[in-house]
Amino acid sequence: MSAKAEVSEFANIAWRGREVQVEYQWIAPERTDAPLVVFLHEGLGSLAMWKDFPQRLCADGGFRGLVFSRPGYGRSTPRAADERWGMDFMHRQAEEVLPALLQALGVSEAPLLFGHSDGASIALLYAARFPESVAGLVLLAPHIFVEDVTIANIEQARAAYETTDLPQRLARYHDDPDSAFWGWNRIWLDPAFRGWSIVADIAAVRAPVLAVQGLDDEYGTLAQIRGIAERVPGTRLLELPACAHSPHRDRPGDVIAETVAFITTTSRRQP
Repeated sequence: MSAKAEVSEFANIAWRGREVQVEYQWIAPERTDAPLVVFLHEGLGSLAMWKDFPQRLCADGGFRGLVFSRPGYGRSTPRAADERWGMDFMHRQAEEVLPALLQALGVSEAPLLFGHSDGASIALLYAARFPESVAGLVLLAPHIFVEDVTIANIEQARAAYETTDLPQRLARYHDDPDSAFWGWNRIWLDPAFRGWSIVADIAAVRAPVLAVQGLDDEYGTLAQIRGIAERVPGTRLLELPACAHSPHRDRPGDVIAETVAFITTTSRRQP
């Protein structure tokens, strides 16, 4: 890993009528001919919460990487005090924030998107909206519709945030943990969000897909990744035992090996 890969920087983008700063980090930018992997974090994640996984993946595969914190997370601009996310919050991240960030950073190629949980759903939506701008998708524990098990565990997370040291623990990864937690928690627990679904959207995805889920995932069932396979031809599924909602933490070796093989094969097929 190069010294540059360890330095977080900030890009300014215009979003929701104001300028926001987006925290980002390049991994091995000197590998100019290597595939570019863009990492999209989970609903409570950030650049820092990935820890060293992106570096390990890029080192094993010889890739370049781009890791960032979405607005409201990490060291990026927090939510405004009166900002409440709507049903379309993932669509807006996919169709507004990610394109603006890539443009601000001068990324003109079609990257591979590596997304976890909400980040995986955002990756799917980006690939559906911009099918020519994605080389491939690696999706860890994606959501394409809302399940009872998801809501039950998000309710437990709310109780933990209000009664335990969870805010202090999240403060290690977010300048404003309230911004990160409540932005995510309130919309997922909004009764109207029970009807949220991107099943119709993902039929437009044309990129190759590797969809990964743990058999012990506390936030979703295998219906999520199998639903993707039903609608996106050629989707490759990886169902991991002894693995919960974060396959890159519970089974990092398997995720890295399968991702490197998938990206290497995908890159060979590119014209």
